[in-house]
Amino acid sequence: MIPKKEITIYDIAKALNISPATVSRGLKDHPAINIKTRKRIMDMSLEMGYRSNHFASNLRKQKTHTIGILVHELNSHFISSVLAGIEKVTAGSGYDLIIGHSSETYRKEVSNAHNLFHKRVDGLIASLAFDTRDLAHFDPFVNKGIPVVFFDRVENTSYGTRVVIDNAKAGFEATTHLAAQGCRNIAHITANLTRNVYADRLKGYRQALEYYGLPYDPSRVLVNDLSEEAAMRAAREIINMDPRPDGVFITNDFCAAVFMQALKESGVSVPEDIAIVGFNNDVIAKLIHPKLTTIDYRGEDMGEKAATSLLEQLSGSVYPPTNPAYLHTGTSKTIVIPSELVIRGSSMRRPLS
Repeated sequence: MIPKKEITIYDIAKALNISPATVSRGLKDHPAINIKTRKRIMDMSLEMGYRSNHFASNLRKQKTHTIGILVHELNSHFISSVLAGIEKVTAGSGYDLIIGHSSETYRKEVSNAHNLFHKRVDGLIASLAFDTRDLAHFDPFVNKGIPVVFFDRVENTSYGTRVVIDNAKAGFEATTHLAAQGCRNIAHITANLTRNVYADRLKGYRQALEYYGLPYDPSRVLVNDLSEEAAMRAAREIINMDPRPDGVFITNDFCAAVFMQALKESGVSVPEDIAIVGFNNDVIAKLIHPKLTTIDYRGEDMGEKAATSLLEQLSGSVYPPTNPAYLHTGTSKTIVIPSELVIRGSSMRRPLS
């Protein structure tokens, strides 16, 4: 099927026997054009199926009024919350969102970053994939003066803004809670330690063990992809450890829920035999039994902070993105949002005092 020709202001002008300049002003509701003529122009544009060419207009202005978002997954309560926070801030600012997701792969992250760059986004908000090795794919944005805001999974860079929680502090709180419940052999299930979130939570775990005078045993740190299959394998490994851990800090609620179910199916009681703390405060944390103790941090807050920072940069009110000094002098910014331990039944071996 041959597509129909796109209707232009010249077609409308010809149909109404008026000038293209009058049509252009009328479509913009310009007060210099009388109301009757404006109505004729609007009616004819609807009848003919005219569409305003915002893309061409934006290119002339060197802005597309779009923001690129690059996330590592979409099937996540946390990411959905972040996106809601971003949309909440950008909705009234005239920006559209283009979302790409890496499916936790560096290769797809690179491809999506290039795609968003060539779509001429005005700014980028990104969270890194599990196996991202370097950040060279963000260089085109930096070199063009396009502001970049990283959230949650970030790297230390000489540019851009990072929106994070204090993951070391959260890991410390999760592990000290287990120790305070009487756990003395505490294991840790985590993911790729090249990512800041997992490396820092491990750091907090180790600090908590030291604080309580408990030994650190690398064999009790299981690194996997936090999937359902990985959680079930981890449950089998921990059940077979000698001595068997009596507490486990897991850096993901879904993995923790599957792990807990696998323990129960093997006859291991939670929290009596093994106490468990998760991370993220996902919906599943309140649906399983016993309910999951976890670290809560609001994805919506993180999204709002990331979007607000980006809009401030786009408006030039902070770190003007067109200023080459911003790109090359090592100027960067970190925004830390709060997190807290939410205590539920999965870890409660002793009553709260």
